[in-house]
Amino acid sequence: MAKPNYSFEKRQRELAKKKKKEEKLKDKTERKSVGDGEPESGGDETTGESAAPEADQPAS
Repeated sequence: MAKPNYSFEKRQRELAKKKKKEEKLKDKTERKSVGDGEPESGGDETTGESAAPEADQPAS
């Protein structure tokens, strides 16, 4: 039976962590340069709806 190569698996995990960290840093810098820390759409991030009611719908 073949012996598991733990050093290869560890290196792959390290590379995945490094890649994820770089992507987060890139996203963070993009957000900082685009919106100065504020969301681009100004809406609710969880639902994707805008915070203000739309103008063509009557208020109840």
